[in-house]
Parts: sequence; C-alpha cells; structure tokens
Amino acid sequence: MSRIGRKPIQVPGGVNIDLDNSVITVKGPKGTLTRTIHKDMKVVVEENVINIERPSDNKLHRSLHGTTRSVIANMVTGVTDGFSKNLELVGVGYRANKTGDKIVLNVGYSHPVEITPEQGIEFEVPANTKITVRGIDKELVGATAAKIRAVREPEPYKGKGIKYEGERILRKEGKAGKKK
Repeated sequence: MSRIGRKPIQVPGGVNIDLDNSVITVKGPKGTLTRTIHKDMKVVVEENVINIERPSDNKLHRSLHGTTRSVIANMVTGVTDGFSKNLELVGVGYRANKTGDKIVLNVGYSHPVEITPEQGIEFEVPANTKITVRGIDKELVGATAAKIRAVREPEPYKGKGIKYEGERILRKEGKAGKKK
C-alpha cells in the first residue's frame, strides 16, 4: 500500500466537499476548486475525513493512489490557507514594479517585460527586488512562478537573474587565463 495514499485527509471546519462521480469540488473560505480525478480511484468522504481507496494493486492504480490523495489534500489546504512562492531578482538594475494587477520586470532587456496574472493568481511586490505569487491552486501558483523565473533564469557565472527565494545557484569558474 502507498504510505501517502493510506493517510486520511482531515477536513477543517468551514470546508465543504462535494463529490459527483469523478469530479470533486472543494469550497472553503478562500474560494472554490474543482478537479476531475481518475475514474478508478474511490474517494470516501466521511464527516471530516477523506480516504482514498484503489481497486487493485496494478501499477497504474498504485501510482494514482498517492497522487490522488496529494492533489485532494492540496485542494483542501489551498481553500483554507492558500499557497505562495517568493522570487528574488539578482543583478544591477534588476527590479520589479506592480502596476494594477500586472507586474513589470526590468531585467536587462531593451524593453520592460509585463506579466499578467491568470484567474485566481495575485502578485505582490514587497520590495523592488522581490516578488510574491499567491493563489489557492498550488499547481497554478508554481506554474506562474516558473513562468516569471523563465523571463531571465539565473546564469551560472555571476548569478544574475530571477531565482526562487532560498534557491542555490551552482556557480562556475570563469576563464582561468593562459597557463604555460
């Protein structure tokens, strides 16, 4: 049995779970998330506990067991607490500004780069070299943060670029010079 798949999901107060065939809807104080899960996975909703069961031990069902449990647990966490990713801009003159709901990045290109948030995502710029991406859908928050990071990925020689907070950039040594 999957160790992750066997763990029950505790549903906090104020969160409603609706199950319609293979479509699960989680409503909470921060919003509503809907997801279609695999038709073979069986979701058992009791008072304030959700359990996921698999029909057999074949490879597909074993792989879906833990994944389904994690997706549903992230939905419950998202509608109660939400998720956030922090990014840092490293480099001389690199900065971010928030205009309306968009962010404008100046990261060494000849033009500023504008990024518009998708539905359910909001940006925060606490300092001109820091960006916070917030939302209730963990997958969407991570994808948006990766899209921002891809505008100017950190380079290995000087470490300039957009990186995740706490990310360690593997540095390379520059040219060593001519040896005789």
